[in-house]
Amino acid sequence: MDIIEVKDLTQDYGHGRGVFDVSFSVKEGEVFGFLGPNGAGKSTTIRHIMGFSRPQKGETKVFGLESFHNYYKILANVGYLPGEIALPEGLTGVEFIKMMADLRHCKNTERLDYLLDKFKLNPKIETKTMSLGEKRKLAIVAAFMNDPDVLILDEPTSGLDPVMQQNFIDFIKEEKKRGKTILLSSHIFNEVEATCDRIAIIKDGRIVSTFETNLIKHNENKSFEVLFNDKQEYEKFLKTLPKAKLKMERIEKYGIKDKDDEKLKVEIACCDKDINKIVEILGDFKIKSFKEVKFTLEDYFMQFYREDKDFGGVKWKKKKK
Repeated sequence: MDIIEVKDLTQDYGHGRGVFDVSFSVKEGEVFGFLGPNGAGKSTTIRHIMGFSRPQKGETKVFGLESFHNYYKILANVGYLPGEIALPEGLTGVEFIKMMADLRHCKNTERLDYLLDKFKLNPKIETKTMSLGEKRKLAIVAAFMNDPDVLILDEPTSGLDPVMQQNFIDFIKEEKKRGKTILLSSHIFNEVEATCDRIAIIKDGRIVSTFETNLIKHNENKSFEVLFNDKQEYEKFLKTLPKAKLKMERIEKYGIKDKDDEKLKVEIACCDKDINKIVEILGDFKIKSFKEVKFTLEDYFMQFYREDKDFGGVKWKKKKK
């Protein structure tokens, strides 16, 4: 059963900004990752799912209800964590939590105490004096305290320190075991890879790939790093491999993927079925080491963003050929 549905969602703000024909769904009990850099369209999509914006085209649904006209019903049954936290001044954390509890007509002190302890939050201080990390933790507590079955989280660990980020990942895993349905928007690879069942990658407001996370972990396309004893063996191998009769048609790029003339190191791309042939060829050379280079979510993601010099506030450089 699909709990969250996005179909042909389009909101064009002009100059290439917005989202365009975005479609995906999140099944009951599934953790769905929405991966992309800042500005790719993640938050825009989530605002439409929550019913805060009306789409120019397409539709979004939660619990089978069209979002824009039923936002008040959706808010009552969804734990929502926005990407940008704006807390009212003049309140302590305790007062803010009470205000949110009254709005949701919930009073689960056991759950609240658990969350305050889990995220090491002192709710007695005023919101205006809280650090960004403390504000984020307060928003997390407010989103989860009524123990909703559906969680929509937009960049949930932004502003948290590494220890608390890992704490949050562990918490999402716990919620997953409890059967919660979770949409997790993020640009942090390990956060998405560690928690999500399926992932959609968004670029320039369009979905460019949707896949099961296990396909990354069990990818049939392999990479191996080979370190040679001397320059003569290294150069000889660079001339030998391209001539080898290997049937590697199932991947777009194969053979010599990368090389380092100073370290005498070569990275080879191949399919599972070609590994024995690669090892056989290497048997004629003197090498120092041979090891697999694990394929990660980041590697897959970068296939779509490799040509971009800058995204998400991080500079990415192409590997030297």
